[in-house]
Amino acid sequence: MTETYVYFITWCTYGNWLPGDERGWRKRNAGTQLPRPGLNRWCQEQMRYEPVLLADKDRLTVESACHEHCNQRSWTLIAVSARSNHVHLVVAANASPKAVRDQLKANCTRRLRTQDEPLDVPQTWAKGADVEILDNDDEIQKAVAYVLEAQDCKDRDSDG
Repeated sequence: MTETYVYFITWCTYGNWLPGDERGWRKRNAGTQLPRPGLNRWCQEQMRYEPVLLADKDRLTVESACHEHCNQRSWTLIAVSARSNHVHLVVAANASPKAVRDQLKANCTRRLRTQDEPLDVPQTWAKGADVEILDNDDEIQKAVAYVLEAQDCKDRDSDG
């Protein structure tokens, strides 16, 4: 039997967090990178489609699809938050990080395209995703808090 790991996975909707982004960005095998306006501009020029934003109904569909898929696979979905331009989740699974990521993204896409008001876009998600393996209870607790609480705090004024 394959060992179970806990993953913190984040993926973005198409066109919403490009390399060079002013908020910083993640480079495969190199971690967080500083903004690079020229690179960001070039990436924007290379886009074949309009950026995708998820409406509230789409966000609910994505969260439901994650729950559904995890139940089917006997994975434990610890936390999930679908935002307008990205998805965060913490999941315990007995599969590789790439398999978990790819299966969840594919299932979310399928559900978005078959919901009552389908999301009809050529490409829903950016390529890949950021996947961290969480090694201990403290890391898991921090990731869950980030997914469930910190996302709603980011846009609040620090004065209240």
